[in-house]
Amino acid sequence: MTEAQLDTMRAIAAVNEILDGRDPKSDYAAIPVTAEHTIAALLLMLMGDPRKAASMLNEGLLQGVEDRLSLYLSRKG
Repeated sequence: MTEAQLDTMRAIAAVNEILDGRDPKSDYAAIPVTAEHTIAALLLMLMGDPRKAASMLNEGLLQGVEDRLSLYLSRKG
């Protein structure tokens, strides 16, 4: 299995943990709160400093998420 495939499996496992049995349609407001909390905690663990964590979010993570969404859209549509 490639690293990209392993990364996809990790992402799916993380999503399942964040959903935790909740219905994405009826709990669509609460689920992003958990995702935000998860991302903030992860960035703080990685960077150890709130300012550096915010910088990583703004300078890399957001663009990466946008790129992945654009890729998904281009493949789907």
